[in-house]
Amino acid sequence: MLMYMYMVFIIMFLIGNMIFVTKYKHLLIILLSLEFMVLSIFFFFLVMLSYISYDLYMLMGFLVFSVCEGVLGLSILVLMIRTYGNDYFQSFNLL
Repeated sequence: MLMYMYMVFIIMFLIGNMIFVTKYKHLLIILLSLEFMVLSIFFFFLVMLSYISYDLYMLMGFLVFSVCEGVLGLSILVLMIRTYGNDYFQSFNLL
């Protein structure tokens, strides 16, 4: 049973990586794929720490940092939309 759960987490993480690599036109899709990868890592930690009967305080810290990462990504998205009018990477110069 635990092996099947590991496979699900690995598949979730690989799908998030695949979306991150292939869909690079919009910043919102990139941010969603990063959050999907963070969610798969969170579920992996949850199952592992529950399996070994460890305290789940580390998960609270992980959630705090993942929320901070999400807020920073959304603030960059709002800044880009206000500055350039869209979230296309090809519409502005990165130099």
